[in-house]
Amino acid sequence: MLPPVANRFVAGETTPVALDHVRRMNDAGVKVILNRLGEHYTDGAAAAADADAYRQLLRDLDGSGLAACLSVKPSQLGLLVSESFYRERYRAVVEAAADHDAFVWSDMEDSTTTDATLDAFETVAREFPGRVGQCLQANLRRTRRDVERLADVPGKIRLVKGAYDEPSDVAYTRAEAVNESFRENLELLFQEYDGGIAVATHDPELIDYAKRLGETYDRDFEFQMLMGVREDAQRELAAGGYDVWQYAPYGRRWLAYFYRRIRERKGNLVFALRALVS
Repeated sequence: MLPPVANRFVAGETTPVALDHVRRMNDAGVKVILNRLGEHYTDGAAAAADADAYRQLLRDLDGSGLAACLSVKPSQLGLLVSESFYRERYRAVVEAAADHDAFVWSDMEDSTTTDATLDAFETVAREFPGRVGQCLQANLRRTRRDVERLADVPGKIRLVKGAYDEPSDVAYTRAEAVNESFRENLELLFQEYDGGIAVATHDPELIDYAKRLGETYDRDFEFQMLMGVREDAQRELAAGGYDVWQYAPYGRRWLAYFYRRIRERKGNLVFALRALVS
């Protein structure tokens, strides 16, 4: 059982508990992106086991009436084993999603994995059009080129600021520069990208900017936010008619994820300390 301090950020250790979380969020008008916690596997058996678990989750979702999809990490599905091993597992999960009328996002990890991740996404998206989406990180200096490269790929793009500690020759390191890159790449997506657009940020200014872009370019888009972060804003956006998805991790490997959330934001640390003493 999860300790109360982690319940804010993790949707449970088991699939049934995670699906109960999906039902509660759906009742509030928010859809859910489920991520089974696990990453950086160098053991092919562990990666294959998580791929199998995702396929089972797709079967559980089929016919449930729940508004939910999946998000996977390349290193979770075996990228550190080999690129070909990863592609086989990734394709198998997406093929299962197509069989069950579902959707799969691919997270983006550190910059050393970007090329392999995008190569796999582009290949699988063309084989299973409309079934996959890919995360791009605004802090990376290369992202504009990647947006242009993916302009006609039949999938979705999720734009995030980026959370990995990258060298300055690879990434923008100042917050102002990252925010400016986010705005520039988001506008480019609204201008050029043929697929769906996901605006993944908790930043109120960037949320307002996305709303203005949606009106200017008359484009449908969605907002994505993390479980446990600005959930009031998630509900408010959904009540205002916007398509809102919450990224909700689940599973027994919750400890590392929980501490990452604590490190990223001072407000999360305050919440955790209060929970420990209450």
